[in-house]
Amino acid sequence: MTAKPRFEFTLHATDGKARTGMIAMQRGDIRTPAFMPVGTAATVKAMKPEAVRAAGADIILGNTYHLMLRPGAERVARLGGLHDFMKWDRPILTDSGGYQVMSLSDLNKLTEEGVEFRSHLDGSKHMLTPERSMEIQRLLGSDIVMAFDECPRADRPRDEIAKSMEMSMRWAKRSRDGFDSGEQHATSSALFGIQQGALDQGLRGASAQALTEIGFDGYAIGGLAVGEGQEAMFGVLDYAADQLPADCPRYLMGVGKPDDLVGAVARGVDMFDCVLPTRSGRNGQAFTWNGPLNIRNARFAEDTGPLDDDCHCPICTKYSRAYLHHLVRSGEMLGAILMTEHNIGFYQQLMQAMRDAIAEGAFADFQATFVRRYRRN
Repeated sequence: MTAKPRFEFTLHATDGKARTGMIAMQRGDIRTPAFMPVGTAATVKAMKPEAVRAAGADIILGNTYHLMLRPGAERVARLGGLHDFMKWDRPILTDSGGYQVMSLSDLNKLTEEGVEFRSHLDGSKHMLTPERSMEIQRLLGSDIVMAFDECPRADRPRDEIAKSMEMSMRWAKRSRDGFDSGEQHATSSALFGIQQGALDQGLRGASAQALTEIGFDGYAIGGLAVGEGQEAMFGVLDYAADQLPADCPRYLMGVGKPDDLVGAVARGVDMFDCVLPTRSGRNGQAFTWNGPLNIRNARFAEDTGPLDDDCHCPICTKYSRAYLHHLVRSGEMLGAILMTEHNIGFYQQLMQAMRDAIAEGAFADFQATFVRRYRRN
C-alpha cells in the first residue's frame, strides 16, 4: 500500500487565473478551491463534526490563541490531540495566534522577540513568540500550521507597515526553524507562510520574495478583510496571488462573503476561512444563491418555502422559512443550529460549483451569472 503523502498539491485545471486541484495529506484530501469552516474553540459553533463533514467540508480551522488559553495546548495534547478531542478525523489548519493577540488582548509589549499580552479571559500574562506558536500548534496536532506574524492596520503609515512586514518575515524564518525542529511536524504536517504589506504592491512583492526564499508548503495572503472594503481587497488580489508560487496553494485568510469568495477564486486563490456563515446563522441570516436573507423579517412568518429553492442541504429539503422564522424570533437554540447548518452547506455547495465550473472551462460565465443573481437584491 502506498503511504499517504505528508503534503502534496496538484492542480487539475485552470480557467483564466481560477484554479481547481487537490491537496493530499495523511488525514485526507482537500479539494480546492476550499472553504474551511472555523472551529475557534475546538468546535464549529452550533454544529456536530459529522454534520460539518456531511455538508462537504474537507478541512476546518482551529484557533491557537483561544485554545492555548482554554483548555490549554498541553491539556489538549494529553487528551490525544485536537482531532481526537473534538472528534474530527480530517485535516485541521490552525492559525498562529498572532491576529487574535493583536485584536483581542490587552497588549502589553510588542518586540522583536514576540508579543507579551494579557488574556481576555482572566487577565493572566502570556508570551507568544514564533517558537511558542509552533510548539502550541504541534501540541494541538495541527495538519497545516501557520507562521507567526503581525497583521498591521492598512491605514498605518507606509514606513510602519514596512517595518511590521519586515519583522513578520523574520518571524517567518523563526517559524520555519521552529517547525523543522519538531519531529511530528516534519513528518506529518505542513507549514504555510503569510504574505503581508497591507495595500502596497511593492511591500507585498518584497514579502512574497522573502517567504519564497525561506520556503513553505503553501502561502497565505494576510492583512485583508480588515475593513478595507471589497474593491480595495480585489485590487490587492489582482497582483498578490500572482506574486506567490504557482505550484503551491494560496490561502486568503478571513474571507468572506460569498461574492468575495467568487471574486478571489477568479484572481487565483485556492483556500478560505471565515466565521461569517456560522456567526450569521446564529444571528438569523442565511446565505442563498439569491443573496443574503434575514429570516427574522416578518414577511417570512407564513412562508412555507425553503430558505433557498436551489439549495439541497438538509435544512432546505425539510424545514420552511416560517418554522425557521419562528425558531429564530423565539430565541430557540434549534434556530441557530439549523441556520448555521444551512450556511455551511451553502458555502460548500458554492465551492463545489466553482470547482466544477473551472474544470469545465466555464468559470467566467459562472462568475457573471452568480454575481448578477447574488447582488440583485
